[in-house]
Amino acid sequence: MRITSTSCICPVLVCLCFVQRCYGAPHHGSIKVTRNQTKHIEGETEVHHRPKRGWVWNQFFVLEEHMGPDPQYVGKLHSNSDKGDGSVKYILTGEGAGTIFIIDDTTGDIHSTKSLDREQKTHYVLHAQAIDRRTNKPLEPESEFIIKVQDINDNAPKFTDGPYIVTVPEMSEMGTSVLQVTATDADDPTYGNSARVVYSILQGQPYFSVDPKTGVIRTALHNMDREAREHYSVVIQAKDMAGQVGGLSGSTTVNITLTDVNDNPPRFPQKHYQLYVPESAQVGSAVGKIKANDADTGSNADMKYTIINGDGSGVFSISTDKETREGILSLKKPLNYEKKKSYTLNIEGANTHLDFRFSHLGPFKDVTMLKIIVGDVDEPPLFTMPSYVMEVYENAKIGTAVGTVTAQDPDTANSLVRYFIDHNTEEDRYFTIDASTGTIKTAKIFDREETPWYNITVAASEIDNPGLVSRVPVGVRILDVNDNPPELAKEYDVVVCENAKPGQVIQTITATDKDNSANGARFHFSLDEALSFNPNFTLRDNEDNTASILTRRRRYSRTTQDVYYLPVLISDGGVPSLSSSSTLTVRVCACERDGRVRTCHAEAFLSSAGLSTGALIAILLCVVILLAIVVLFITLRRSKKEPLIISEEDVRENVVTYDDEGGGEEDTEAFDITALRNPSAAEELKYRRDVRPEVKPEPRHHPSLSLDSIDVHEFIKQRLAEADLDPSVPPYDSLQTYAYEGYRSEAGSISSLDSATTHSDQDYNYLGDWGPEFKKLAELYGEMESERTT
Repeated sequence: MRITSTSCICPVLVCLCFVQRCYGAPHHGSIKVTRNQTKHIEGETEVHHRPKRGWVWNQFFVLEEHMGPDPQYVGKLHSNSDKGDGSVKYILTGEGAGTIFIIDDTTGDIHSTKSLDREQKTHYVLHAQAIDRRTNKPLEPESEFIIKVQDINDNAPKFTDGPYIVTVPEMSEMGTSVLQVTATDADDPTYGNSARVVYSILQGQPYFSVDPKTGVIRTALHNMDREAREHYSVVIQAKDMAGQVGGLSGSTTVNITLTDVNDNPPRFPQKHYQLYVPESAQVGSAVGKIKANDADTGSNADMKYTIINGDGSGVFSISTDKETREGILSLKKPLNYEKKKSYTLNIEGANTHLDFRFSHLGPFKDVTMLKIIVGDVDEPPLFTMPSYVMEVYENAKIGTAVGTVTAQDPDTANSLVRYFIDHNTEEDRYFTIDASTGTIKTAKIFDREETPWYNITVAASEIDNPGLVSRVPVGVRILDVNDNPPELAKEYDVVVCENAKPGQVIQTITATDKDNSANGARFHFSLDEALSFNPNFTLRDNEDNTASILTRRRRYSRTTQDVYYLPVLISDGGVPSLSSSSTLTVRVCACERDGRVRTCHAEAFLSSAGLSTGALIAILLCVVILLAIVVLFITLRRSKKEPLIISEEDVRENVVTYDDEGGGEEDTEAFDITALRNPSAAEELKYRRDVRPEVKPEPRHHPSLSLDSIDVHEFIKQRLAEADLDPSVPPYDSLQTYAYEGYRSEAGSISSLDSATTHSDQDYNYLGDWGPEFKKLAELYGEMESERTT
């Protein structure tokens, strides 16, 4: 079988087809010859040797993007077995067979029914076969062939990464590389010039240029200044077909920004400035700003301000604000209009980051002159010292002068100053100050041991302008006076062993003093000289503010004496010296041989006899019970003693106790209450019936005396005197009770007793004037008066 295509029209291809047919060898070109070998035909048992026949094979090509009305002719299949009588049927299978590619099964012509795109698929692999129409037997073995899609220039170049944003330093040399752009073309780069791209610049001249082959963009001018123009938009075109007429093109935009370099020095807008600063400005505060302009940006515009000379360099300082790049002028020392009214400063502003490539453009710094005018302000009084420290002794009398503060008006007017203490804390109330002289005096008695230091605030203001106030801290130290005697440092538990030896140290004591070291650092210890010589213990002053207690004899006995009291006298080294006496308690204890205390409790005398503690307790309980029995027996014997007088006629006044709530005072028969109700109505003095008086009784009061002339208080005193001097009183106790409620009220009795039987002409309307407390009484007596009147 022979397959022909449109490419076989070429004479060269015809020759190749002939050579291939003659030799039957495969070739790597567009022609392929496949010989038929002996093969088994389906349904036959014998092998038939057929004559040599084969495919004449060519590589097919189809043009992409075919837009004609008729299907595009691709090529033709032909078998040597085809005699032209239509007995051979051609079959096409593989990629696109029947859909994209169709074959005339009689003639073997292949057509493309669709427009193909090489950029989507470059070739198709198909299989061809020739069979006998009558027997459907293959006449040729199936063979594979390729249909390639032939490229046309149907794709324009594209910049896949555009648009571009790029920077280049200003003032760069001409030809400095900025960016390389690359365009891609989807056409076949191996066939023709469809994918051969050439670059050109459409916009951006004369500032930039582009290499036609590589697409490298470069600067085209010298000294491009960012301050003149910063942004550029460059349009680059890529055209295929090597730039020839009819080629397709694509474009992209490259946005180029010039970055800043330090090519501009700073400049002050003016050569002379003037600034007004009041003398009341606080030290450390900002008093003004100054700025030098720099056309650069970023770190290239950073600068530092410096005061290079002038008479105010020691009074003012300048710093740089990194955000605003301004010079901040601050005050280092206080201003005084009365001393200096103006200052002159020379201020320099210089870049901190220099680019030496542009040093020829001039010094990157500038200088200006600043004149500062000091404004006069009415200032508060000024103290001669920033703070004061004064001293006063404790226990000083109230009104003792502590010290004096002084303040003056700094203004030329020199106004008078008034002093006072800010009473903001309790400490300020311990002092007073003279408003005219500033002398501080004590207002209370101080105790250094309680508060050794006081901090107060003294204020001063002008008399003409009290609103201007200045303050100063004053510290008052309380000096010590030796007013506290020394004392023992703690409560000592002193123990002496029974087997102690003479001269043995049993305790070392120390002392403390509330006074400071000047009055209490040196202590002297001694035994109280007021007591007699102590034979048991002695005291040794160690002269280092300690003392040792020593024994004076051998052996101590707990059974004889288990506790000793040792008075110790302690005096300090102050002037005058103070002393105090403290008593040490020394206990006698039983100790081991090595000095360890075994016990300090006194043992019973019977312990040596072998009695246990339980036996001793039983003996003591028996003794206590016997004593209780004796006391009870004595008490019973005394209670059975006969009374001195036993008589039913004994009419002594007795205290009668009863629990009922009967008639009250009128219910008792043993006590005559009339003597207390009306002393003048009492019966005549009756003496005891069991004893006859030896003296005559005093005459009784005349019953005709008026009740108003009787003094109950005198009556009771008289009865007391009679009882004390009565010789007939027997030697046993007697109870006489008198009650005295004082003198009667000047307003008279308001008792309602006997009011029902007594008529009175008294008008009780005045009770209404006594107030709400007597309202009920006034209503009661008003009703009774109305009833009597009726």
